[in-house]
Amino acid sequence: MEIAAIIDLLGHQELLLSGLHVTFAAAVTVHALMNKRDVRAAIGWIGISWFSPFLGALLYVAFGINRVHRRARRLRGRHSRHARHRTGGGAPSPQAERLQIAVGAITGLDVEPAAVEQILHCGDEGYPQMVAAIDQAARSVDLATFIFRVDEAGLPFVQALARAHRRGVAVRVLIDGMGGGFFRSPAYHALRREGVPAARFLHSIWPWKMPLLDLRLHKKALIVDGETAFVGGLNIGAENLRDWPSKCPVHDVHFRLSGPIVRQIAEGFDDDWHFTTGEPLRKPHVPHPTEAHRAFARAIASGPDQSVDQLVLVLLSAIASARRSINIATPYFLPEEQLLTALQLAALRGVKVCLVMPAVNNHRLVAWASSAHISPLIEAGCQLWRSPPPFDHSKLMTVDDEWSLIGSANWDSRSLRLNFELTVEFYDPEFARQLSGIIKEKCGERITAAEVDGRHLITKLRDASARLMSPYI
Repeated sequence: MEIAAIIDLLGHQELLLSGLHVTFAAAVTVHALMNKRDVRAAIGWIGISWFSPFLGALLYVAFGINRVHRRARRLRGRHSRHARHRTGGGAPSPQAERLQIAVGAITGLDVEPAAVEQILHCGDEGYPQMVAAIDQAARSVDLATFIFRVDEAGLPFVQALARAHRRGVAVRVLIDGMGGGFFRSPAYHALRREGVPAARFLHSIWPWKMPLLDLRLHKKALIVDGETAFVGGLNIGAENLRDWPSKCPVHDVHFRLSGPIVRQIAEGFDDDWHFTTGEPLRKPHVPHPTEAHRAFARAIASGPDQSVDQLVLVLLSAIASARRSINIATPYFLPEEQLLTALQLAALRGVKVCLVMPAVNNHRLVAWASSAHISPLIEAGCQLWRSPPPFDHSKLMTVDDEWSLIGSANWDSRSLRLNFELTVEFYDPEFARQLSGIIKEKCGERITAAEVDGRHLITKLRDASARLMSPYI
């Protein structure tokens, strides 16, 4: 009798578990069908949920639901303050003019007069100029950075920011909560000890206050008195100094800008500061254009808080507009299929596509994954090159030597989908030619089809496996 009761109980439990499995799998199916834009991802998650009882549903809840976009939008909840479009200003050709209109429609921002006052290579050229600008500040200093070390490179920044604060300049420093050190952030604490207003972007030791580790502030911007801005890919750390002994020395390019474009960059910082601290937005300072501000530019702030993938759309528009040349330098090349296809099509229609990646990468997984998807580009006629050591962290792009893009964003899923990034587009043939020259100078050894195809099978499997992790590395 007891055995029969046990069997009956087990039968009821099995029926209950089966019902729960069907319920959870059905819920995953409905959610995936309604929310997954990628058909392959939807099919994959639906299959896992049905064929892996409970575990599949748990994995989907943990990794399959895009909380980044939804939560970032809820936390920020702000839209661009600009909705005007200036067409034709500074556009040197019909293609560039159409691109200018397209990017205006994507971003909701106008182009503004601008000038690139200096192109700064590595910290050796960039840091002294930035510290001097802070020391000369009369009204305000805003600094946003991903990495901020208190070493031979970072200590002068801490000291200059403290001096500016003591003489009454309105100083604000925003450091990423992960890149600046999650458990310890020496720069943040050093600035706070000096009384300098500093904040850590999306940082909390309490899990319920931390939206997700993937939400990172990857911007690098210094704005002084609302008149001058330094932007690019340069973090603050001694590894960016040429002669500093480092296990992984870094080469980078930064830019000193002036003109009304600085207002757009400053407003982006103001948004990030308000989002992080809750402090009221400031009234922006509007620089007056001068004879030197002959070019036109536009700041593109991108991130998971946007309803559309702005930077992806900008890159696709720029590639589609190309008629003669596309030059790209990036440390991490792991774009999604649509960007790869766009570059292939550009090469097939006769555009000279030149892509430069580091010969030695500071992230092995990225280097392996990159090797797994470049064959179609080479087959389509794109020229792929390796830049010689040290590790090149530059992020540059030009189209037809008329349009250019600089800033903090890499060509990978993290920069294009998850990070808060700052890039600046320019409609200036002279500047575009300068950047094209810099990119071409980086070209060392060319990557050939024979080399890629001749990899050992084990190496190909390793690289293909690493590519599967491209959305997360």
